[in-house]
Amino acid sequence: MSQDLIKVFVSHYHNDEENIGKMKDLLGDKYNIRNYSVTSDKYNNAKSEDYIKSMLRPLINQAGTFICLIGPNTHDSKWVNWEIEQAIKQGKRVIGVYLWGAKDSDIPPALEDGADAMVGWNHDSIINAINGDNTFTNADGSTRPSVDAPRVTC
Repeated sequence: MSQDLIKVFVSHYHNDEENIGKMKDLLGDKYNIRNYSVTSDKYNNAKSEDYIKSMLRPLINQAGTFICLIGPNTHDSKWVNWEIEQAIKQGKRVIGVYLWGAKDSDIPPALEDGADAMVGWNHDSIINAINGDNTFTNADGSTRPSVDAPRVTC
């Protein structure tokens, strides 16, 4: 079976990392997800914020799509918010994906302001969002308002 290659940067709260693999499993064998984000297997001990940012920018740039996994603590991560801002500046398609069971999770501010789509933990919804469907739902599948702000890139 031929696999469609999807190059993504998956932004996530560090304790939600296991969900990257679960999302790959959810999307199935037809899709080869190449994840450019920093995970524990790619972790380094860098402490300088400027250095970390200089390492993250090209990783975001290599991805065609930026996915932010939305869980209970995602909105508290300054790194997730910064990564979203960078993806928007780079003109990436930005998709929020609610983790399974994360119905009461707050949305990171940059995602709230700049997402192209926000969808639940559902194969078709995620693939449709990657492919350009600008659907905005809450974690329970109900419709939520879309982001009205025009995308500005520098």
